[in-house]
Amino acid sequence: MAEQAIREKQSHQRYLEVLLAMEVEERGSHAVARRLQQSHLPRMKTLEEFNFDQAQHIPAARIRELADGGYIERAEPVIFIGECGTGKTHLTTGLCVAACRQKRRVRFTTAAALVNELVDAKNQNQLRRTLARWSRYQVIAIDEVGYVPLAEAGAELLFQVIADRAERATVLITTNLPFSEWTQVFTNARLCKAMLDRITDRAHIIETGTESYRFRRSMEKRQRHQGAS
Repeated sequence: MAEQAIREKQSHQRYLEVLLAMEVEERGSHAVARRLQQSHLPRMKTLEEFNFDQAQHIPAARIRELADGGYIERAEPVIFIGECGTGKTHLTTGLCVAACRQKRRVRFTTAAALVNELVDAKNQNQLRRTLARWSRYQVIAIDEVGYVPLAEAGAELLFQVIADRAERATVLITTNLPFSEWTQVFTNARLCKAMLDRITDRAHIIETGTESYRFRRSMEKRQRHQGAS
């Protein structure tokens, strides 16, 4: 860069300005990389990679608006509801990546993994410390709510994490169950009602449908393979 500055006859001030800009950009890149590493995303999937043409019922403009991060500032929940393979986790991961690019503290987990961690922490008298650690994240993504029924103790701990974030910090949730069937997971009716009250208040609720895109892709690949043979 110094040689280029000499060739272009840049002033010392201009050279230092360019050098400082490069330093700021590099530090920003490192900060984003660190946020992504700390987020524990299962796979690196971005919203740019999501095929909205195959899922025209999913509001692309609304998703891209969410990616700008305003919902995080307002501590608004985002809930994706749909069957397996309909893009819930990809969209959630994409929003997490967007938040990391904005240098926000993000953590991705499954409902079962989070509950197991909380139960273990409680058994080891570390629950308060664990809850405090989770509370420091600006965005928490809880995947697969509804896939595994939860024991009442685990459901209560999950509720505690979500309730602590109400109107204070953002939670992203994916579920394969309509809200009317959440009692299959949270068998305590009062707790289930309280949970839904917390997560649906001011929430962005997005339905991803019932048709599995993964299954469709598998069938299309098989048909192409059969056609080629």
